[in-house]
Amino acid sequence: NYASNEEQAKSLQEELQQQGLLSKIFKANVTDAEQVSGMVAAVESELGPIDVLVNNAGILRDSHIAMMSEKSWDEVLDTNLKGAFLVSRPVAKSMMKRRKGHIINMVSISGLIGTPGQANYAASKGGLIAMTRSMAKELGRYGIQVNAVAPGFIETEMIQNMNPKQLDEMLKQIPLARIGRSEEVANLINYLVSGENTYITGQTISIDGGLSV
Repeated sequence: NYASNEEQAKSLQEELQQQGLLSKIFKANVTDAEQVSGMVAAVESELGPIDVLVNNAGILRDSHIAMMSEKSWDEVLDTNLKGAFLVSRPVAKSMMKRRKGHIINMVSISGLIGTPGQANYAASKGGLIAMTRSMAKELGRYGIQVNAVAPGFIETEMIQNMNPKQLDEMLKQIPLARIGRSEEVANLINYLVSGENTYITGQTISIDGGLSV
């Protein structure tokens, strides 16, 4: 699923297809209930019932709370929290009928420990952690497992653009003294949605090198 960057979505699709994997892309803004419903219907029509949902849409609009605009607050909460609700709702209905499924909500250590300049982001991720617990209690009787994954500092374009001094200060806060790798996060998600995981639900699992300890 992508909201606007079709070029990047197609690039990922081609990369997956080169690995021999079936991949399709679907455009939808997760803050729009009508677009979400259309996307879910299209996915189920082309690929069949959804067994795994990863709510990964997220944006940043960082600012000091005293200077934060209402627009910045609304945009972050709409995408990061409401978006996860809008996508989970139709997918959960389908999973309930089949009495199986996995939902993963991507959160952040900001939702656990708070981060200066990210009141909106931390609120959205903290809300998503609480929503994960409620969903796990509601959907467990249908054989659906719902968990949250909270990455710390992971190798991304944002990290690569940090100046060396900032990066050094950040590393001092991490007990394992290194940045995480994206494949480490992917491996955790892969386990949580695999047949190996049959008894973990309602949990928020941090993968942050010990930063939130």
